[in-house]
Amino acid sequence: MGDGSAQTEGSELPRRVAALAATARTYRTPCAEGEMVWRVWGKGEPLVLLHGGSGSWTHWIRNIPRLAPHYQLWIPDLPGLGDSAMPPKPLIPASVAEVVAAGLAALLGEGRLDLVGFSFGGHVAGLVAAALPDRVRSLTLVGVAALGLATDRREPFLKRRPGMGEEEIAAVLRQNLRVLMFADPANIDALAVHLQSENVRRARFRSRPFASGDGLARALERARAPLNSIWGTRDIVARPSLAARLDALRRHHPELEVRLIEGAGHWVAYEAADAFNTALLALLTGGAARGPASSSR
Repeated sequence: MGDGSAQTEGSELPRRVAALAATARTYRTPCAEGEMVWRVWGKGEPLVLLHGGSGSWTHWIRNIPRLAPHYQLWIPDLPGLGDSAMPPKPLIPASVAEVVAAGLAALLGEGRLDLVGFSFGGHVAGLVAAALPDRVRSLTLVGVAALGLATDRREPFLKRRPGMGEEEIAAVLRQNLRVLMFADPANIDALAVHLQSENVRRARFRSRPFASGDGLARALERARAPLNSIWGTRDIVARPSLAARLDALRRHHPELEVRLIEGAGHWVAYEAADAFNTALLALLTGGAARGPASSSR
């Protein structure tokens, strides 16, 4: 079970997450046979943040406090993930995007918004931007796949086995975070392990099969919003070539603005939160020159 301090830290983590959730305003919109859950922080122009596959709103937990003073943050649990119901069939990204777009129309009316999507959330964000061309003011994609490009094979994920103890389960979760989400294992803290455990436990929609396709690339042909992109320079999703991914994004959006966070991995918004927050705010305000951003971790 570990020592007493570890147990205390473990019991404190859910309280920390719940405390931040309690500061949000919660809205619900239709989602097939159930509801899609949206959490809102802050005031100002709407900024919509879509989390990654097998995730929830907590993918943005280290970004909310920095961004909320500048924007009204609309952060849903995507259909089939977190607290939201499964999307309608067929269980494909387009079905998820239809629910998101309908929810935005119901909650925000005809107002314009800035849209950010991480990983699978970026795939969904591209589809939403294509469906709402007059509503999306800017589209920022973070560590995205579904661009029709080959990727390097990575280590297989470990799986939980029946009868595992808490420490063994935590080791599995930490290993899987190392494989996909983080560049530096030293940055995988207890909160990241806790969030991964909760998010994977509640994930029902399987997004990984769509990562190898070109669904996002095709959506970007129809999306008219100015395009931004943020990447960790050590993002495993970008291998073998980040340059090829940027070229794919520029194919229909030569205006693409890029920020690279040095030394960060796939979950760049968590692993290098300070640098990510600075880069995103600069992109949204247009206040910084094109070029790489340095991590301040």
